[in-house]
Amino acid sequence: MVTRRAAGVIRPATLSATAGDQCISPVPSVRDALADPHWRRAMEEEYTSLLANQTWDLVPRLSGCNVVTGKWIWTRKRCADGTLDRYKARCVLWSFTQRLGVDYDETFSPVVKPAIVRTVLSLALSRSWPVHQLDVKNVFLNGTLTETVYCSQPTGFVDSSRPDMVCRLNKSLYGLKQAPRAYTLDLPRSC
Repeated sequence: MVTRRAAGVIRPATLSATAGDQCISPVPSVRDALADPHWRRAMEEEYTSLLANQTWDLVPRLSGCNVVTGKWIWTRKRCADGTLDRYKARCVLWSFTQRLGVDYDETFSPVVKPAIVRTVLSLALSRSWPVHQLDVKNVFLNGTLTETVYCSQPTGFVDSSRPDMVCRLNKSLYGLKQAPRAYTLDLPRSC
């Protein structure tokens, strides 16, 4: 196994502008992001994937229900050589606006310790076993929620015909306290 560092591929220390990056859009505020075509496209891609995944249903706001708020997170994805690959926007919820017993109950999620991963990779290398990597796009969005959680509509993408409605989540979103647990509970079980 050859690591990136051993192969001479080193990520840039900072995400500052590199040669040829004159037209890179800065990390914006919401208003700036909606006006910038690069960030707007990234936000639209995220919003479209949320809708395609049936992440929520728009419902009338119930009196006394807790509505979890959120925000947009923007990052620039770079290639291994440091050049700009794409703009990425993520709609995340603020977990500190969730209430125990109302929006979530359990948050524990089983995880694999790094030492176990290293051991398995060492065994695979020493015995010439094939190793495959899998990357699931929007992985946390695949977890089905067991709790009823309401959140506000994403900033900049409020349904103009139903602006007073809130989103009742069917699937988890990044930032929810139970997102890792919801995803691992939906994994297929082997016998």
